[in-house]
Amino acid sequence: MITERRKYQRYKNGDYLPVKDNNTEEIMGYLTEISLGGFRLESPKNLVVGTDYTLRLEYAIEEKEKRWIIFVARVVWIQPDPITPNEYILGFQIVNIAPSEQEIYQSIVENYGQSKPQW
Repeated sequence: MITERRKYQRYKNGDYLPVKDNNTEEIMGYLTEISLGGFRLESPKNLVVGTDYTLRLEYAIEEKEKRWIIFVARVVWIQPDPITPNEYILGFQIVNIAPSEQEIYQSIVENYGQSKPQW
């Protein structure tokens, strides 16, 4: 029997939010699923599992003055997109986030994730 190892429920994101490399401003991909511990991107980039990136997630939550958060996330898995050639699906785990950014990230999960887990 396979045991589920995830700590957090994950939710599909109805809005494709851009995620950028904070150092280069280059788009890394678009957020498609999110949980309190990490997220999934659809991306043209074939990144290396185990690599950490300083990322910038842009969002539009009306009650928040700021429109992005910055954090460090690690690529934990990658697979080719089964539908789109030359695209990838990447799983990231958040490894470092400031407490003030964590609060906003939690709001993003609540505002952009659907109300029930998708997997």
